[in-house]
Amino acid sequence: MKRAFTILLAAIVFMAVLVAHLPAAWLLPALRGRLQCASVAGTLWSGDCTGVSIRGFSLDQLTWQVHARALLRGRLVAQLSAVRRGASASGEVSLPWRGPIEARNVFARVPINPQILPAVPAYIAGTIQAHLDRAVIARDGAIEYLRGHVVLLHLVDSSGEVTPLGSFTATFPGGAGKTIGRLHNLGGPLALRGTLRLTAAPGYVLHAEVAPRASASPSLLQALQYLGAQDAAGRRPLGLEGTY
Repeated sequence: MKRAFTILLAAIVFMAVLVAHLPAAWLLPALRGRLQCASVAGTLWSGDCTGVSIRGFSLDQLTWQVHARALLRGRLVAQLSAVRRGASASGEVSLPWRGPIEARNVFARVPINPQILPAVPAYIAGTIQAHLDRAVIARDGAIEYLRGHVVLLHLVDSSGEVTPLGSFTATFPGGAGKTIGRLHNLGGPLALRGTLRLTAAPGYVLHAEVAPRASASPSLLQALQYLGAQDAAGRRPLGLEGTY
């Protein structure tokens, strides 16, 4: 009996070591059609993939580090890092067998251009920076919970004359209920304050007030007139909504 137990224990250890060192490339045939890599290195638990295509979405590089202990709790948890055309993001992603996806300690920097963000008009340029403590995302992409902040840096509108708009931030406090962020400007020619509510569409609804500052250019002053009449303090309403 003791010898049989020793053999069984040795077999378990052998299988654990084997799985821990399985090449990541062995997994690709099983994921064919969902994920493709031009080049893959490392193991199933720690590796990287270059030339990534995930259901039509491409990445230059994807790196992962899987937390094996989380599998015992029925969750796949991994530290991920991704790079795409000058954009980068990293954070811990938790994927349960069922239910929403959860991300923690996410850092991202994304240049605003049509190749990366096709939904943004081509005449808007700048950079998005995000630091999210926690985000909960439904399987359909709707954001159910968000705590952290997102910054829009050095926005420029080149639809006509090149017009600097300034920098802005959206702070999401988290908590139960609706996912609403507080908006305000970080200097520049355009003062802004308001809210950004994320909906279950998935989508967004923005309500804000904007006003020119002393550094506003003539082209910005002209563009603001299309928003409607200003109040006694010189502010004009700005409302936007859509899906993503």
